[in-house]
Amino acid sequence: MPEEKKQIIMTGVTSFVGAAAARELLGRGYQVFGILRPGSKNRGPLERSLKEFLDRGQLILLENDLSAPGRLPLLLSGKLSPGGIFCHFGWGGSGSGARNDESLQRSNLRFSLETLEAAKEMGCGRFLFSGSQAEYGLHTDLITEESTCAPRSAYGEAKLAMREEGEALARRLGISYLHGRIFSVYGPGDHPWTLVETCLDACLKGQEFRMGACTQLWNFLYIDDLASAAAALAELKESEIGKLESPVFNLAGEETKPLRDFVEEINRICGGRGRLVYHARPENAEGLVNLAPSIEKLKTASGWRPQTDFQEGIRRMMIDKRKK
Repeated sequence: MPEEKKQIIMTGVTSFVGAAAARELLGRGYQVFGILRPGSKNRGPLERSLKEFLDRGQLILLENDLSAPGRLPLLLSGKLSPGGIFCHFGWGGSGSGARNDESLQRSNLRFSLETLEAAKEMGCGRFLFSGSQAEYGLHTDLITEESTCAPRSAYGEAKLAMREEGEALARRLGISYLHGRIFSVYGPGDHPWTLVETCLDACLKGQEFRMGACTQLWNFLYIDDLASAAAALAELKESEIGKLESPVFNLAGEETKPLRDFVEEINRICGGRGRLVYHARPENAEGLVNLAPSIEKLKTASGWRPQTDFQEGIRRMMIDKRKK
């Protein structure tokens, strides 16, 4: 560990995004306090994958439910130095089935605002929140951080409300607030029901893969690149934050094209063994979403840019599957 202790507190540390971000930040020398749900089934896999950091005390895992952020100051009492960074990646009900559960999403918002208050009480100087492209709603043109937000799900509405209420609360508390809107992320360890995972499995096995029209524009970001984007926001200079008109940053890839092109690229990498069937499934609950994000704001502010193109990302996923 460096002499000057750099500390991160992170909820959602066992999630796809959280685990990758934790590994990236640990690799940069941060001490990470990972907050996970009591009895989390994902604790074991996380401990095995980050064993080297656990063994030397750089990663410390603590159990606390997302609904009780007020317990965090006591849980972390005596462990923190002033000026730490709080990364709030925990959120209940992000899957398709829960996105329109208004009661659940309102609870998520309330707990997130309470988490921001707890972060201030613990002496954190910065609060990084994982927002979502769902905040934007339906767009056909380039999506910048200034694009109109018209979410079409309770999930998107709650994430957008956190952007608005969280920024205002942070200003009153005197803590920096950053809001990273995550677009479509893929890579080893993702949920097995995602389009990339299910398509890759079908194509590797030479099976039929049934989809919607796949005519919408899409954009993918490899998980390691998302992790480095989160780290870039964690390390963004206060002088740069002071210049911002808005705390929002799009976290996405550089390549945007029709979703069908990505699907067919997966099948090509798999040797063309899959049988791709279009117009065979309804579109998702939020409607036909086009993802054409701009990432110029984060690139300009931090110098970050994605390092992994889609072909390389799929090849890494194939290698990971062969190891299992």
